Amino acid sequence: MVKLVGQMKTILHKARNFQEAEAWDIEQQIRLTSLERQKIAKLLKVRYYGENTPDVRYIKYK
Repeated sequence: MVKLVGQMKTILHKARNFQEAEAWDIEQQIRLTSLERQKIAKLLKVRYYGENTPDVRYIKYK
């Protein structure tokens, strides 16, 4: 199982409307470092496809 290093700080943001909430969400995603994005992508891949998935770079197609 992929584990993120340390724990993420819980942040609560209460928006007044949908546009404000969406803008805040986009801002939070922009603030992520590339390492954080890679860890999240790896975690989501493992959750969706499981632990033992072949690397697509090494699969030979017919």
